[in-house]
Amino acid sequence: MTDTGATTTSSDSSLDSSPDGENDVAVTGPTPLGGRAMALLLVVLGAVGFAASFALAWEKYLKLLDPDRTASCSINLFVDCGAAMSSWQGALLGFPNPYLGVAAFPVVITTGVVLLVGARLPRWYWMSLLVGTVLGQALVFFLMYTSFHVIVALCPYCMVVWTIMWPLLWYQLVRGVQSGDLPVGAGLRNVMVGNRHIILIIGYVAAVAWLMLSVGGDLVASF
Repeated sequence: MTDTGATTTSSDSSLDSSPDGENDVAVTGPTPLGGRAMALLLVVLGAVGFAASFALAWEKYLKLLDPDRTASCSINLFVDCGAAMSSWQGALLGFPNPYLGVAAFPVVITTGVVLLVGARLPRWYWMSLLVGTVLGQALVFFLMYTSFHVIVALCPYCMVVWTIMWPLLWYQLVRGVQSGDLPVGAGLRNVMVGNRHIILIIGYVAAVAWLMLSVGGDLVASF
């Protein structure tokens, strides 16, 4: 009799081994995250993040050339990237935060392209990428808190980066537990893999709720 509770995990068959999903880890019950899907996610999310980071970096450059210039992403009192760019939180490491995205997101894009052409990526690479993404998400949480509670203004380009960072982190976690790179119990693995899209949506709902509760009526009225 077949044991329907069995779950096969092997680092040799992780998602980085085959973009078409032929060598994906077999997860009993939930449909696994395919290798090609993961690769496309990295390419698309990385490209969107890079475009938004570059746009904000360019606005910062133009602002340095002309301090009196109003940024194209400054729409009203609450939707204003100028407030974020001029704050100390906008340059935590001594240079504008968007430069981090301009440097980091090409790595994400390249990783996706490498997977699409069928290359294998070692566990250490996936873990390094995940650590970098966790640090990026931590920075995003800090900047969200600053925007909601200190500056009380939203930067459109920043919000684009915030939006793509959550799925970038979440699907890497899903890939990690599915492949066995992140060892967890079979129950948790099946929950994460099988409910990956629902959990992603819950994360977005929580972020929007945080925004509405923090900024409240003033932000709603501005729209």
